[in-house]
Amino acid sequence: MKFHVGHHHAYRPNRPANSRQGYGQRRTDPRHRSRPSRLSSRVRERAEIVEGSHDDINVLNKAFEGAHTVFWLVPPDPRAESIQRHVLNYIQPLCDAIRTQGVKRVIGISSLGRGIAKNAGQISAIFAMDDLIESTGVSYRSLCMPGFMENFLWQVEPIKRQGMFFHPASGDIKFPQCATRDIAAVAANLLLDPSWSGQENVPVCTAETLSYNDMARILSEVLGRPIRFQQISADAYKTAMMQHGMTEAWAQGLIDMAAAAERGIYDSETRMRGSNAPTDFRTWCEKVLKPAVLD
Repeated sequence: MKFHVGHHHAYRPNRPANSRQGYGQRRTDPRHRSRPSRLSSRVRERAEIVEGSHDDINVLNKAFEGAHTVFWLVPPDPRAESIQRHVLNYIQPLCDAIRTQGVKRVIGISSLGRGIAKNAGQISAIFAMDDLIESTGVSYRSLCMPGFMENFLWQVEPIKRQGMFFHPASGDIKFPQCATRDIAAVAANLLLDPSWSGQENVPVCTAETLSYNDMARILSEVLGRPIRFQQISADAYKTAMMQHGMTEAWAQGLIDMAAAAERGIYDSETRMRGSNAPTDFRTWCEKVLKPAVLD
């Protein structure tokens, strides 16, 4: 999946007749950079589209006007020279717009491990985002995830051509995961519920924990051919990422994030509150990864 920094589109469902659901909510959709026409006709009929970058305070004030609930996602930028500065460039205008427009509730994309993760690359920057949003006093739900299954889509080519995938983490350490469709379902439920208040973390992850060796076995069964996991050094992984256009800061952040996951940040008490992500890794591979590999 590609993420683009620049123009994104915020949209707010129009007021439905005789219904409170959908009223006063605005969301940002990073998939349609400068191309509102790519939104489905059903969405365009029901939504007000505000075009612009959501690091622009003027765009945010326009998008948040009259909105009660905001869904917020900081888009990654592998070209960023500073992870912390990249995140703050989006969060400072957000906090100003929350106060100016009187937004009541915000739902943000964060990570498991809040409160215990140190020197965790992009994760540490996102925890700083959580703190700044909460400092506004707005009611906030921080959706706390482990790694996304969709990250495997970056490994489609080596899986297809070499029957392998690579990572600097050990092949034996087990991690929880989640699929983005399950994150979307949790976020949508919160967007449609006007009753919640206060500030809480909401873990979103599967009940299963799998190692990369476990995942290789499942991939082999789903694809019908041997797939192997290969651990590589942090330096080799970082070099490969930089050769594909990442800045050194962003690539180092991924290394630090992987090291933090190995230290167990995803096994924090937050996760012990239960699982609300029903998509297991095998199902995701069958529905998403297998078609991508066979394409």
